[in-house]
Amino acid sequence: MKLKKPKFWDYGKPSLLAYILLPFSYLVVLINFIKSKNQKKIEKIKTICIGNIYLGGTGKTPISINICEILKNLDYKTAFIKKNYHDQVDEQKMLSSKGKLFCENNRVNALKKAINEKIDIAILDDGLQDKKLKYDVSFVCFNAENPIGNGLVMPSGPLRESLKSLKKYDGVFLNGNGEEISKIKNIIKNINPSLSIFEAQYLPLNEKKFDKNQNYLTFSGIGNPNSFIKTLKKHNFKIIKNLDFPDHYNYSNQDLMKIKEIAKKINAKIITTEKDYNRLDRSSAEDIEYLKVKLKVLNEKELISFLNKKL
Repeated sequence: MKLKKPKFWDYGKPSLLAYILLPFSYLVVLINFIKSKNQKKIEKIKTICIGNIYLGGTGKTPISINICEILKNLDYKTAFIKKNYHDQVDEQKMLSSKGKLFCENNRVNALKKAINEKIDIAILDDGLQDKKLKYDVSFVCFNAENPIGNGLVMPSGPLRESLKSLKKYDGVFLNGNGEEISKIKNIIKNINPSLSIFEAQYLPLNEKKFDKNQNYLTFSGIGNPNSFIKTLKKHNFKIIKNLDFPDHYNYSNQDLMKIKEIAKKINAKIITTEKDYNRLDRSSAEDIEYLKVKLKVLNEKELISFLNKKL
């Protein structure tokens, strides 16, 4: 069973335990620095990497889909690249429903397959920490609600890399539900004044199918379940019970039976995320609905201009 991230990671300031673990964090920073010295660029194809430095729940997959749609409208032949992790079938299904997906155990092999099929631009969902590769464009996604936690690198905090690593990237996405983002913008600009910042908000695509007079029980196993709840409440869903599971959780039939029993006791309908729904056994998914969402980039014209210049 997967473990949830420790609560002290998301405190506004580092805790005593975070400081105790700092020597191990410095080791992670050193390893990242050494590995980054051997990066190489894959020729014959343009690459865009949408990744994160905060561990989980930042909106990489919907941003990857959004950028794919933009590039298709600009007449580029695109494909998604994703490393084949067995616990990320949910994201693989979402990507393959929106375009061509090359999913291999090694991202370099996936890129070679894309080149053989004469793909113009490969969009990598995750991969900033793959130190073998250098990309034409690199984006870092943050969740606008709690973008950096306590600001420290693992295991002291939730960051996979130091915030100083923002100096080597091209753009940032702040994804959320309309939260105040001036503070994180200032932090980012102080580190890298030339970094382009794009803001995106979660937009439900199938909310009309739901009766908002009903009470709802929600469950999710995603990196940031609060974003899902905030999206629902923002669009007037009546949430009376929420169940959280670890990120990429593999639901058993017993889990689903328990969820349905709780929903029945409180007379609530059941709703989950599209990612979670893609992990369910269809024979056990009866009476469970999912909210389909996209991330709408508020300054999309600036993003299109940015991509045109970079590519």
